[in-house]
Amino acid sequence: MSIRIVQLGSARAPDEGLRIGTVRRPPRGVPKDEFAKRNYYDVWLPLLSPSVPLMKKAQQAQKGADAKAWAAFARGFRTQMRQAEAARVLDLLAALSHQTNLSLGCYCPQEARCHRSILRTLLVERKAVLT
Repeated sequence: MSIRIVQLGSARAPDEGLRIGTVRRPPRGVPKDEFAKRNYYDVWLPLLSPSVPLMKKAQQAQKGADAKAWAAFARGFRTQMRQAEAARVLDLLAALSHQTNLSLGCYCPQEARCHRSILRTLLVERKAVLT
């Protein structure tokens, strides 16, 4: 059992389990009843996505490949994930990773410059099983 970190819209891996979208907004131009069919997500969990101001910082850091801007975004997102509700959800996902397969994802093409890389680290810190 484990959590897999994925790019939303990518082909599903065998035994991937429930795919959770950790994005602020649903995919544009895709009817709601097709989110899962098109491999976006089965369940939407925007609580684990960056706030709108943080999203803007991340996008600026991604465009300019700015290491300082990315570090500032990462600090801000970690602070956001320390909020009680988000922290409880991360604890729950870490515990579930020992019982079932799940996947978490975002639209960004490169995990290294995406909030999902930080989610991966936060889950590892909580002793989650990751693939």
